[in-house]
Amino acid sequence: MSRAAGLVKELETSLKFFKATLAVFEEEDSEFAPQADLYTVAGHVAHAADSVEWFVEGAFGKGWNMDFEGLIAAARAVTSLKDAVEWLDRAHAVAVKAVGSASDEELSAPIPDRRIMAGAPRAAIVGAIVDHSAHHRGSLAVYARLLGKVPAMPYQ
Repeated sequence: MSRAAGLVKELETSLKFFKATLAVFEEEDSEFAPQADLYTVAGHVAHAADSVEWFVEGAFGKGWNMDFEGLIAAARAVTSLKDAVEWLDRAHAVAVKAVGSASDEELSAPIPDRRIMAGAPRAAIVGAIVDHSAHHRGSLAVYARLLGKVPAMPYQ
């Protein structure tokens, strides 16, 4: 298996795990948040989707978007779980394309914009995406419990 193919498999597995956690939610749960200042269910998913795009753009595109307030506002504006999941699917498709089509040389090259992950190879965004997604999967599992739902074991 090529390096790119292995990284693509990691991205696909991460998305599979994320969707397993989401399986207990219904559209009616979209705007649930335990406190007003926290992401809603839809907002968590939208933020995870936006972050996938952010990592890809940071490593393979124009560089890191440092407008964190704007990014947070965009995620908070999503009020539909269906819309957020569609965004997550699109974001992962872009990541799979970017990583999957990159040569070993491109994957090993340092991320050009050194403001984030300075000196890290472009391939390092895959681990960062997986880690960040796992963080939000965990939060969503807690949200599910607060709603009286039992989140699925994602690793089956």
